[in-house]
Amino acid sequence: MNTKKYLAVLSFIVLCFTTNAQVRQFDQLEMLFAQQHYKRVFRKANNLLDKPEFDYSMMPKYYKSISLLQLAQNRYWLRHHPNALDEAKELFLEVKHSTVGEHLLNAHMYEVTWLKNDMKTWASDLKRMGYDDEFAAAERVIGVIFDGMPDIEIPGEVSTEVVTEISGSPESVSGDRNEIVVAAKEHIGVPYVWAGNSPDGFDCSGFTSYVMKEKGMDLPRRASDQYDKSTKLKAKNVKQGDLVFFNNGSGISHVGIVISGKGEPVVMIHSSSSKGIIITEIEKSEYWMKRLHGFGTYIN
Repeated sequence: MNTKKYLAVLSFIVLCFTTNAQVRQFDQLEMLFAQQHYKRVFRKANNLLDKPEFDYSMMPKYYKSISLLQLAQNRYWLRHHPNALDEAKELFLEVKHSTVGEHLLNAHMYEVTWLKNDMKTWASDLKRMGYDDEFAAAERVIGVIFDGMPDIEIPGEVSTEVVTEISGSPESVSGDRNEIVVAAKEHIGVPYVWAGNSPDGFDCSGFTSYVMKEKGMDLPRRASDQYDKSTKLKAKNVKQGDLVFFNNGSGISHVGIVISGKGEPVVMIHSSSSKGIIITEIEKSEYWMKRLHGFGTYIN
């Protein structure tokens, strides 16, 4: 074998080995992203893109893209980085359409699905608040980057066949609380709609405000405002009819109605951006546990 062929083969072997071996810097990006340290992920991914030794991998571009997409959900951050969405879209599409993109995205499908859920919730907030231009920009980005990408099952979602089995202890539930749960369950299967607040379609806070209003309680329209105005609860005191709130790293991003009894593992009914009104056992879902922020109530 001549020298040129030998070097070519050797380079190919090294590249394959390097590509498939665990890389500490990539593991760190994944860990920090899971911990919602999006600014650190962005900075570290950006630094890796400046180092030629990592040019063989699409991982820095992938993590720079998805960290930008999370950071852009903070309106104040986006105001100071007006090109963030376009840059994130271009990076993500570059990864998606690369020869290794399919494999990379399949290996990170949970992250991608979770990101899509977060972004749809964010877009719904923009639409609800009347930020039409910002909503249109978010909707375009979501439509382009997630086109053709399937949603995966998020663990903890409960099939409708066992819904009636999750209701808490009847003797410990007041009439008001039981009525809230019954009213909420009547909407199971209603689709998710951006800024939706009717039985034709709900977003997360549209669902909670609609159900509570049926029982005589007026809630603010946004999830973050619902949290701010609620009476805060410790986890051990949460009962049916109380609310559970989630934070995706950019503030309160989701809300659901608790349907489990006091002292039981928390189960909620909520408007999922992928499936509409469903029931989820929170402690069985890594996605929801990582975002769990706190509990509140509007019931005296």
